[in-house]
Amino acid sequence: MQPDTAVPWQACALPPDAVVLGHVHDAWGVRGWVRVRGVAQGGAVLASARRWYLTPPTEGPHAVRFDAFAAPVQVRVRQVRRHGDAWVARIEGVDDRSTAERLRGAVVQVARADFPPTDDPDEFYWVDLIGLDVVNREGVHLGVVHELLSTGPHAVLCLSADEGRVQRMIPFVSAYVDAVDLAARRITVDWQPDYD
Repeated sequence: MQPDTAVPWQACALPPDAVVLGHVHDAWGVRGWVRVRGVAQGGAVLASARRWYLTPPTEGPHAVRFDAFAAPVQVRVRQVRRHGDAWVARIEGVDDRSTAERLRGAVVQVARADFPPTDDPDEFYWVDLIGLDVVNREGVHLGVVHELLSTGPHAVLCLSADEGRVQRMIPFVSAYVDAVDLAARRITVDWQPDYD
């Protein structure tokens, strides 16, 4: 099959606010379900969003032989549920195992505008914290958030400062984080520049 006729969806442009939430790991069952992995904080988003964008993998073992489609496609999601350490989903137009297997490696993205609102004003999506400046109570700039890590009990802000020469890690817990101001693109923390 040609890549553009391999799946029943039309190519589309990715929305500018698309966020990578994981990838299709494999088929699940015989009725066209897929298993999605690599989801850190995005499980609630996967479960609630009914419109996903799939893009071909650009790295890893599936990138070379991926032929389901050549450009991003938008898919409708019928069902999503948690299954062990992954999520399983039923995508409209994928009704058998062989079609689901062809999606192995596809990158799963969701538009940030389709994320459900958080119930708690002190809860934030990680994607919204990336790129924020971090300053301490004295106004000293500690760096810019470039990544968040999940350590189990809590997340950790990973900062870069001085053009990447200084790296800091600050637990994202109320004991150290005073305020998150998304509008000002700033996080205020109780942390000193010489803390290791």
